Amino acid sequence: MPIPTTVAAPPDRPVAPSTTATRRRVALASFVGTTVEYYDFYLYATASALVFAPTFFPSVTPAVGVIASFATYGVGFVARPLGGIVAGHLGDRIGRKKLLVASLVLMGVASTLIGVIPSAATVGVWAVVALVVLRLLQGVAAGAEWGGSALLSVEHAPERHRGLFGAFTQMGSAGGMLLATGVFTLVRTLLGNEAFLAWGWRLPFLFSAVIVAVGLVIRLGVQDAPVFQELRASGGVERFPVWQAIRRHPRSILVTAGLRLVQPALYSILTTYSLTYLGAKRGEEGSAAGLQAVLVISAVSLVSTPFWGWLSDRVGRRVLTIWSAVGIGVLVWPFFAFLDAGPLVLLPLVALVGMCVFHDSIYGPQAAWFAEQFPTGRRYSGMSLGYQIGSIFSVGLTPLLAAVFVELGGGSPWILCAYIGVYAVLSIVAAVFAVDPAGATRRARAGGAGAGTGAAAGGDAAAPRG
Repeated sequence: MPIPTTVAAPPDRPVAPSTTATRRRVALASFVGTTVEYYDFYLYATASALVFAPTFFPSVTPAVGVIASFATYGVGFVARPLGGIVAGHLGDRIGRKKLLVASLVLMGVASTLIGVIPSAATVGVWAVVALVVLRLLQGVAAGAEWGGSALLSVEHAPERHRGLFGAFTQMGSAGGMLLATGVFTLVRTLLGNEAFLAWGWRLPFLFSAVIVAVGLVIRLGVQDAPVFQELRASGGVERFPVWQAIRRHPRSILVTAGLRLVQPALYSILTTYSLTYLGAKRGEEGSAAGLQAVLVISAVSLVSTPFWGWLSDRVGRRVLTIWSAVGIGVLVWPFFAFLDAGPLVLLPLVALVGMCVFHDSIYGPQAAWFAEQFPTGRRYSGMSLGYQIGSIFSVGLTPLLAAVFVELGGGSPWILCAYIGVYAVLSIVAAVFAVDPAGATRRARAGGAGAGTGAAAGGDAAAPRG
């Protein structure tokens, strides 16, 4: 007897369309909720670069301590696909909002507990065990977060503005990094470096409990998009959406994973590994300059990210990604030459070009572009899988691999730069094979075919059929 792939519909009731006020509220909730979530996640990245080596790995050399710290950082990305699978399955069945609330609570609890872990000098190896377990929970929460937040904003959006509305979720990454780096910098400045390393680094983690409460209040005020409510009302919710996404849309999953290679790898270099590299090459002055640069680029990304999302609605997602990937693969070489000997006063400007031009032009449109690769009933599952799988090999492993590659290169970053170049090529290949309805609409308009070739807002016309 075949197993049914859909579940029974709930009682019929009218589904109200998204209004302008609803869309704005959802966009705000996506931005604020994701900012809170990524504040917690990026706290760990900054602490890995600046604090965790002497706190949790004091018995090894500084270089090995840095590698060990970045290894625990990467553990979170290994767990993200699990969060994406679980949340994708449940989110495609019971709704996006409920999973977003659960992920926010889980992230807040894990981050707050990191702030109270005893050091290795106090409890030995158990400190590292606790750190890894809590980082795994952070990874599960982050894996559940992104897909649901992206879908809330994109599925509520009108067809011609999906890139712009989806970018509000993407802005949460910059907002979270700005908040995390700002709090770390403030605490370090107020307490001094010695007190900061001894105990002050815990304060930003403990602050998570407060800002998660704020995020929950905002996130509880939104509802799932009409397109998903209509799917449930029609009985179109599948019993095993993750399996259906894997079975019917393997190409789309591979495409989204490929598009998640060069952009987040660059992000890891700019916001995490460069802090360690500058500290090793140019001392505390270099590390401080790196933190200031991260603050600047995170603030500007709050503007540049929605700009690139808006532009992708007009010129297409593919052209932005291809040209930016080419730029990243080429310019990463002179970027490290600048870190070695360039004037630190210009570091924010150099980092701004890397982040707000080359990174954000790929990242800004991603929420909309990834959603366009899958039909509604398998969308949360499919895009979460691709996004998180790509994240393991890019943002998750890059700081660790960067430290290893620079050691293997005798202090030179040439192996690391070549590695980024390979990711650039793979992302370009993925962009070529991705469905791009915004680009198709632009070409149709230019050819006089009219504007009716795009997918309906939040619908499946542009997505692979199952």
